[in-house]
Amino acid sequence: MHAAITRAFKNYHLFGFTGTPIFAVNASSSGKPNLKTTVQAFGEKLHTYTIVDAIADRNVLPFKVDYVSTMREAENIEDKKISDIDRERALLAPERIANIVQYILEHFDQKTKRNVFYKLQDRRLAGFNSIFAVSSIEAAKKYYTEFKKQMANLPSDKQLKIALIYSFGVNEEEIDGVIDENSEDTSGLDQNSRDFLESAIADYNKMFGTMYDTSSDKFQNYYKDVSERVKNREIDILLVVNMFLTGFDATTLNTLWVDKNLRYHGLLQAYSRTNRILNSVKTFGNIVCFRNLEQATNEAIALFGDKEASGIVLLRTYSDYYNGYKDGDKEVRGYKDLVEELLAKYPIGEPIKGEQAKKDFIKLYGAILRLRNILSAFDEFKGNEILTERDTQDYHSIYIDLYNEFRKTAEGEKEVINDDLVFEMELIKQVEINIDYILELIKKYHKDHIKNKEILVDINKAIDATVGLRNKKDLILQFIDSLDAHSVVDEAWQKYIETKRREELEEIIKQENLNSDETYKFMQNAFRNGYITTTGTDLAKVLPPISRFSPTGERSKKRESVLNKLTQFFERFFTISNKEI
Repeated sequence: MHAAITRAFKNYHLFGFTGTPIFAVNASSSGKPNLKTTVQAFGEKLHTYTIVDAIADRNVLPFKVDYVSTMREAENIEDKKISDIDRERALLAPERIANIVQYILEHFDQKTKRNVFYKLQDRRLAGFNSIFAVSSIEAAKKYYTEFKKQMANLPSDKQLKIALIYSFGVNEEEIDGVIDENSEDTSGLDQNSRDFLESAIADYNKMFGTMYDTSSDKFQNYYKDVSERVKNREIDILLVVNMFLTGFDATTLNTLWVDKNLRYHGLLQAYSRTNRILNSVKTFGNIVCFRNLEQATNEAIALFGDKEASGIVLLRTYSDYYNGYKDGDKEVRGYKDLVEELLAKYPIGEPIKGEQAKKDFIKLYGAILRLRNILSAFDEFKGNEILTERDTQDYHSIYIDLYNEFRKTAEGEKEVINDDLVFEMELIKQVEINIDYILELIKKYHKDHIKNKEILVDINKAIDATVGLRNKKDLILQFIDSLDAHSVVDEAWQKYIETKRREELEEIIKQENLNSDETYKFMQNAFRNGYITTTGTDLAKVLPPISRFSPTGERSKKRESVLNKLTQFFERFFTISNKEI
């Protein structure tokens, strides 16, 4: 491109923009000798804005890097006389592949925060998704096969949606560990690799109801479809060799699993797939390395930031967040200290009196929620939470009560009540209790003929501590009262909730004089898609006819009123009933 521009234009200025410039140390051995570095191509730097600046300005997130040991690696490969072929064969050993897949399946929910709910473009999503980068097509095939094998006997709620993509790339290892792959062509693949990819795409077609294959046109469309589904968080793990590791942005991606050698710009580019800003729940990009990339990580950060940059680019240690640390002359308090203050100042069961005390509680608990959000990604945090499950429910309940008391508007993930008060409502939803947990408690309560009041207290606490269940509390308590000695809880619940859902929708139709068939169709689509559609003509079909002689804005007011009621109805029933209505 550089040669073409300079050949075509006699008078020109070239401005280059790059997140990962090429210096002499990370330049490729191939290509034209006079165009190996960014300075050679574009001349002297005009300005530098590094990843350190971007993180400090909150334009991107820092990284949390875990190094998971999977085999003893020789400290000095040359001394141990281990060839690259032997080493790679050892890294592809079936036992190692199986252990890594087992680790990913066991830690997937924790790393991607699968128990956290948030909204994205009117869709309610649970947690984030990930990319798994492996060293070769052969490795990709082995990992994909092992995932299928280990997931075969897992319950449906533990099944992950895994997609595989690779294409032909030049067989020459680059200095950054990333080889360019042609996203539009599979013709260079050997027959075995192409057949395997064909089979994986068939699995994908079955999963999503698509019709792709490895032929030229359809593979291009498969590539585009995979890209969109990753961005929409419809794919849990995208298994790649080199594709999607540079230039691909998906805000829902928060984790990169790595089993390949990466260096310099290739490493930083790959890591940066995870650190795009989304919401207050996503506070860092999660990198899980199954190879010892610590030195390579530090070198890349030093090259593209500076030698002191790792303190900003990488998250601090577990101990720093848990016990506190010094930032220059400033003492930064840790989770343990904040929780001890919470328990001392705001003991459970005692009301918080006065507006200032309530504000102090909100700030303190908000700080605890933010630290807990970070600490939950550390394996060491399990068992060291200090607050019991019931304590957390009680404090959550107080926090939500104060939120409802103080709020002026219910828009946004961070509820700004005034200049000095912010509610972390996205973080409060991290410990959301789902309806299955409540039903299990109801079953215990129902089996106890003495009607154990303690279980009823647990049910009320769990509901009050969960934003998503508070608007269903009357439904749940009425259901408990409706049970008799012969009731089967699960069957009775489904029957009860479907009856209630139909009754309440019929009431809305009657109150607003809506088109019954179109309303049912509208809500059917909402329950199937997971969100209410506010654009297009579907909502207009639901509304009753309004006279052209009606006052100005009458139809707009009616639309707003109906949309508000249908949205409340949807949020009340979406997570506790099936898609059919």
